[in-house]
Amino acid sequence: MMEDGVSETLKERVYYAARDGLAITLYALLAQASNPEKLLAEVCYVEEDGQSCTPLIIASRHGHEKVVKMIMGNFKAVDIEQEGVVKFDGYMIEGASALWCAAGAGHLHVVKALVKFGANVNHLTRTNSTPLRAACFDGRLDIVKYLTEHDADINIANKYNNTCLMIAAYKGHNDIVSFLLERGANPNEKAHCGATALHFAAECGHTPIVKELLEYGCQITKNESGMTPLIIAAERTRHEVVEYLISRPEVTREERIDAVELLGASFANDKDNYDLEKTYHYLRRSMVMRHEDPVIPKPHSEPIRAYDSWVECGTLEELDAIQHLSNSLHMESLAIRERILGPNNPEVPHPVIYRGAVFADNARFDRCIDLWLHALQLRQNNKVSVVKDLLRFAQVFSQMIHVGVDLSFNYLELVLAATVLELERNKDKIANPGPKDDVELIKEEQESNLMTALYLLVLVTQLSKNMDADLVFNTKKLVFQLNKLKITLRDGQTLLHLAVNAETPVDDFHTNDICKFPNAETAAMLIECGADVNKMDNARNTPLHLIVGYQKPISDFLTLHSIIVGLTEAGAHQDTVNEKGETPFDAATTGVAEIILRAQSKLSLKCIAAKAVKAYNLDYRGRVPKCLEGFIELHGPVLRSEARASRHGASAQRFANQQREHENNAGGMQAI
Repeated sequence: MMEDGVSETLKERVYYAARDGLAITLYALLAQASNPEKLLAEVCYVEEDGQSCTPLIIASRHGHEKVVKMIMGNFKAVDIEQEGVVKFDGYMIEGASALWCAAGAGHLHVVKALVKFGANVNHLTRTNSTPLRAACFDGRLDIVKYLTEHDADINIANKYNNTCLMIAAYKGHNDIVSFLLERGANPNEKAHCGATALHFAAECGHTPIVKELLEYGCQITKNESGMTPLIIAAERTRHEVVEYLISRPEVTREERIDAVELLGASFANDKDNYDLEKTYHYLRRSMVMRHEDPVIPKPHSEPIRAYDSWVECGTLEELDAIQHLSNSLHMESLAIRERILGPNNPEVPHPVIYRGAVFADNARFDRCIDLWLHALQLRQNNKVSVVKDLLRFAQVFSQMIHVGVDLSFNYLELVLAATVLELERNKDKIANPGPKDDVELIKEEQESNLMTALYLLVLVTQLSKNMDADLVFNTKKLVFQLNKLKITLRDGQTLLHLAVNAETPVDDFHTNDICKFPNAETAAMLIECGADVNKMDNARNTPLHLIVGYQKPISDFLTLHSIIVGLTEAGAHQDTVNEKGETPFDAATTGVAEIILRAQSKLSLKCIAAKAVKAYNLDYRGRVPKCLEGFIELHGPVLRSEARASRHGASAQRFANQQREHENNAGGMQAI
């Protein structure tokens, strides 16, 4: 295929020659093109991992100095600042220039070549990252020095107001931290989260950098969660940093006690640094510190049910009594963490979830659920995303049902209520996003939460089969709320569409042991609780269009029959037309589905009139009551051509003929 005289094959050969460092081959290929500069400027989408780069960018990314010099030396019109999308350390970097790629990949000679050809040393990516920042991340002091010598600005921060000094401190690059501080980098600059470079260094346990930052006047401040570098180090089990910071004169006695106590508590519930011996050691040490003269008693805090209503140890004797009792140490530690960090701290739920997962692995599902419900409540109270938490419940509930462990219906109801709340918040944020909200991310979370809601509804129907109707009344109110939200997937599928669709995806971690689709019981509950049986997805398919395509009409006849009957008895129109011009009868893929549909046919004159309006492309908008406009639209898509109108008219006539025997007792459509 040719485009402007350049074949797709030639484009790919040019790209690969640049990527593989074949400078002579690349030059020969470019000589074949009538407009080599244009060819070099075209972005190539040939990498499977999603990278899209010009030949100059990909050559810089792989450190091919000869290719870079050949391109820039022979084709002067090439835009050295053209941007691409590249992958670094698992992250897709959008808006990366050739210089950014060379700096991030550590290719000093390519960096020098590009700068000599006039590359902008302060070119920003989409997230405001500079080539200097990329070099700081990679720990390349030589490139950092070269760029700063050629006017790179060390104070440019990314979109999170995260500076070069912060990223170097976080990554533990001591030499770069020293260089930036010597060049005047501000150690007290704060990221949007309120953290300084000192917070980042302490979090990652880089004690030498912590010392140097303090020597350069970095102040010990709190981030937006109220955490100092000392508290962050303790929470992350960075004991060396904790030992250094508590030796500093500006740290108070109360701060030292809290830090040592938190350090011990964190070792008890950190999946990567779990160590109960260290837990006991630091908890005992903090207790000794607390009882030095004058005694500083523990602040009172109400016992938390999820932590076995644990009351913290107040004396050395009480602490010594639980030294070898692992569960007691775990609960003591969780209680301490929540007291010191506070329930609003985003770090509190992580170890709670971890401890719950350990209980689940040991089939202590009751303890697991109590802990996870507490973590869920903490997160929802702080209005942070709980998309993974909700799915986690669907998974463990499914596991319990599958292995025959009793599941309290109350637990299921609580999680369903939390899911409804989260979907309400998703919908509101999408409609009214804040300055920090990523609408696309929220839409993805909303879809995930909707799928979790569907799984939970399947579990509800499983548990409620033999229950008194009054016991599931509140749950049905929640289902009514769900339907009232009118949330769909991006393809327009509602919960009812998903419940009757054999193609509905199911999470494969325990959930698929219980959740199977189509699901007649779930569809029935949704219909009972107000689901719109005539709602169309983006392809104009109603739930009835989807179920008639079910490919197991014999082996799973009851499901097929139950859903079709349930939909039609709830008012599903059999004459609605999808974007292919098909009614549900046309879309049926088996004779069994057709027979069930025929048995349920109740075509009214109202439907016939609506189909006639659509078939003959009559102008009805503004001429009939508003409530009827949507009804008419159900009976045929927006007509784009006379040919399409004829096709739909023929379909309508065929369906009307098939259903003539049902018309005699039907009501009329008086408004038309």
